[in-house]
Amino acid sequence: MPELVESFDLVTARSFGPPAVTAECGVQFLRIGGVMIVSEPPDDTDSQRWNIEKLAELGLSAEGRRRHGAAYQVLVKTHTTPREYPRSIGTPRKRPLF
Repeated sequence: MPELVESFDLVTARSFGPPAVTAECGVQFLRIGGVMIVSEPPDDTDSQRWNIEKLAELGLSAEGRRRHGAAYQVLVKTHTTPREYPRSIGTPRKRPLF
């Protein structure tokens, strides 16, 4: 649906998939300056779940993990996502960016 590309100020995800898949699939819907909020595992302490360099390739900046009852990651779209993303259906899961 090309009419939805870069149309939204906010994208949320809960139990969608691993970080790389969620970022690649969701980023296309965010307009520049928009925010993606992704739920995180409650007991996860892995600070490397979100690859900063690969997120930047998608046009995202990781603002960090927050906790307000539940844990979540905040990502901000800083620039247009390259046309090759998202890759074809199934590819982000089979060959994640990170």
